[in-house]
Amino acid sequence: MREGAFKTGKYRNVFAELGISQTDIDKKIRDSFHTVFYGNDDERFFHTVGDDMGYFEDTGNNDARTEGMSYGMMMCVQMDMKEEFDRFWKWSKTYMFNPEGKHKGYFAWSCKTTGERNSDGPAPDGEEFYAMALFFASHRWGDGEGIFNYSKEAREILHAAIHNGEDNEARPMWRKDNHLIMFVPGSSWTDPSYHLPHFYELFALWADEEDRPFWKEAAKASREYLKTSCHPVTGLAPEYANYDGSPYVGDENFLKWFGSRHDWFYSDAYRVAANIGLDYEWFAADEWNCDNADKIQKFFSENVPDGNYMTYEIDGTVIDKPALHPVGIIATNAMASLAAKGEYAKEWVRLFWNTPLRTGVRRYYDNCLYLFALLALSGNYRIW
Repeated sequence: MREGAFKTGKYRNVFAELGISQTDIDKKIRDSFHTVFYGNDDERFFHTVGDDMGYFEDTGNNDARTEGMSYGMMMCVQMDMKEEFDRFWKWSKTYMFNPEGKHKGYFAWSCKTTGERNSDGPAPDGEEFYAMALFFASHRWGDGEGIFNYSKEAREILHAAIHNGEDNEARPMWRKDNHLIMFVPGSSWTDPSYHLPHFYELFALWADEEDRPFWKEAAKASREYLKTSCHPVTGLAPEYANYDGSPYVGDENFLKWFGSRHDWFYSDAYRVAANIGLDYEWFAADEWNCDNADKIQKFFSENVPDGNYMTYEIDGTVIDKPALHPVGIIATNAMASLAAKGEYAKEWVRLFWNTPLRTGVRRYYDNCLYLFALLALSGNYRIW
């Protein structure tokens, strides 16, 4: 079994392995980031606010989300874009952060682009990406003052995520009994794409000392959890799942509130392929990642060769609902090639390389996943 980049300090450049020149790789990364951050109004979704703030707009929903804000920060620390990183962080702290109350220490998951909140409650994938990006910023650029004391801010987020409820009215984001992340604090289900054991391994090194054993256990628990939530034949995961790994169907109130099912392979679930790829690249802790990446790529290559991606039951049954983010599927399946060893691994990387950034109203989510795949497959999604 190979050793991961955490031990070796070496990151695969899968594009170069396919014979693509470093000049072309660097240009594609540079051009893609410029398009997303500073392209024309039909391409970009980064917006500056005043002299020191900025946000990513979810162009399909016309809001700013902790998902995108924290993603933007992770992209920026990987690309050494400190000014943009600080703009994301200050906007987040100014408009999204809850200093007290039932969401103390968390960030409102959705705001209007003016900063007005659509909801006060958090989405835990934002918090875990915020914390990881902040630790990396601390190590790459050093801690500053106030909210720019990055490592202090990261530790405070993680402290709230597991200790809320002990001495305040807020609730934790992780369950103490099984070390698994919740869909939202207090929920009875989770989201497989939230499970980032490669982050938790690092939280176990850098979080408050008394919490480090918790994060080490969380890494183990999430790796085992993904084995139960991904289908044994197709490798596909549902968007939402119970804590035993089975798809979370929800009750009548759930369907009324959320508007549709989430027990199928749909938008959130695409990220699982990318996550298991990056987890293997960084830590190579479990060969299951390789097997499951192979299954996902095989399913799509053999069942959807024309690229007409749909919604699927996790067993592969087609649902008559087109995929909302087809470029996202290509990007995440390509990123799975960091773990995949099967016959389709190179095919997916080539397909991704030849796929342009998405344009139009739904470009935000697809192109976030696209930029992460560019970083990861070029050896530039690194532990700092």
